[in-house]
Amino acid sequence: MTIRDIDYSDTSRWSHHVDVDFYADLEHFAELFTADWAVADVNASRSAEGFLAAEARLIDEARFNDWIELFTDDCLYWVPITPGGGDPRREVSHAFDDRRRLTDRVFWLRTGLAFSQIPQSRTRRVISNVEVLDDPGTGLRLVRSNFIVHEFRAGVGKTYPGWYAHVLAPHGDGWRIRLKQANLLDSEHGHENLTLVF
Repeated sequence: MTIRDIDYSDTSRWSHHVDVDFYADLEHFAELFTADWAVADVNASRSAEGFLAAEARLIDEARFNDWIELFTDDCLYWVPITPGGGDPRREVSHAFDDRRRLTDRVFWLRTGLAFSQIPQSRTRRVISNVEVLDDPGTGLRLVRSNFIVHEFRAGVGKTYPGWYAHVLAPHGDGWRIRLKQANLLDSEHGHENLTLVF
């Protein structure tokens, strides 16, 4: 079988959107997330806070099938090792999941057979300092926030602080996640078990 014989129409196995333009978008978003933003309209801020709170609740309640439905088909769930993101084409990440890989991750967590999640992590997260930047040209909404994830598993409590970068795309009357980047404060240091969802 040659590469010409491969059927790329099966999007459950291939991600056509991960291409040069995809990485160019990541670089563009990285610039925007490190810039200073004006204070957003109160309605946009409240809407973004509500979205992040609802997403956090789904994760903390281990409702991963519902959580994955918050993502677009061309999404990225990214937990970089390099502080602030770095270049995922040349650097390792804790997680760099397109929709197909994210579906695999959720399925794996739902089996109950993942050794590193026996017993399953119990988490609660606190999200604050929510900032919003709407791009009228693309209709995308960028949301920057701080987080603390508290995890309890196998009698041990851990705390993971950091900041989120969300890129939201309009979907009906609401939003869907095109990019979720979870930037751990100590991302470049060793972590024993990062199988929980951030």
